[in-house]
Amino acid sequence: MDQPLLAYVAAVIAVLLPSLYLALVLLSPPPIVTRPSEKTYRSRASLTTPLLLPSLADAGSLDLSIIIPAYNESARLPAMLDTALAHLHASPSQPESESTSANCHGHPPRARTHEILIVDDGSKDDTSALALELATHHPATDIRIITLEQNLGKGGAVRHGMLHARGHRLLMVDADGASRFADLEALWERIDAIAPGNEPAVVVGSRAHLVKTEAVVKRSLLRNILMYGLHTILRIVGVGHIHDTQCGFKLFTRRAAQQIFPAQHLATWIFDVELLLLAKQLGIPVAEVPIEWHEVAGSKLHVVKDSLQMLRDLLVLRGNQLVGRWKVTP
Repeated sequence: MDQPLLAYVAAVIAVLLPSLYLALVLLSPPPIVTRPSEKTYRSRASLTTPLLLPSLADAGSLDLSIIIPAYNESARLPAMLDTALAHLHASPSQPESESTSANCHGHPPRARTHEILIVDDGSKDDTSALALELATHHPATDIRIITLEQNLGKGGAVRHGMLHARGHRLLMVDADGASRFADLEALWERIDAIAPGNEPAVVVGSRAHLVKTEAVVKRSLLRNILMYGLHTILRIVGVGHIHDTQCGFKLFTRRAAQQIFPAQHLATWIFDVELLLLAKQLGIPVAEVPIEWHEVAGSKLHVVKDSLQMLRDLLVLRGNQLVGRWKVTP
């Protein structure tokens, strides 16, 4: 390569690299800010006076925290909550042990202690008021309602709930009730197997086995094309080993959540991929378990617009990790 051409290539690189870095900075979301009111919750025990939320950094104090992100979910939340509570109150007992579901120490079984955190993601309807009303109708469960002042996105709402949960294990679940809540037991058994002492671990509910069933085949052609395109991109960015990254039914041990969620930057739809990438980079094992799922009317996903946003956010995520702006520290 002659000298003038080398000089030209060097000049192009000298201009291109700073331009790409500047574009990355401009496209990256700002840090997620928690406002004072968002550090509090209301519940049946405190309908009008907000109480201070605990921290994920504290030791766990119950078996399971269920985090439900909710944006304008006054129509779908009641049925989902009824189904979840019916299962929780009828679910198998477990021993007096932090993590196991088999009575290996001879302790008498007990009910699985739990809480539900409904995170109202800046809804424009009466989601918070309805959630508080539902909490009064279910006194046997500690249902806490957190209201975000502005809409962050599903990932931001999940992150906020996780950062203030008390469970030794933490389940994120969508407010629409599309996932069968009873499949929690399959996730629980799997996490018992890979993290018997509640070591860092994640178990993902998977709908991959439904790809050739009516649940997916009846979706629009465009939605299926975008789904396959997303899977191809995910293989490129490093989470192709997970067949269903986007299912909103994921179980974390507390030690996994303590490492993953403080490092989360994305609040949009693609946040699930960031969580799984963080787990991979932190050496946290991730397992997949098939679950039942059905389409529920009222989805907030705008297929084309949100798919383009997902692609942009994936590029932003990997770009920031590659240049070291978003560092992962065990």
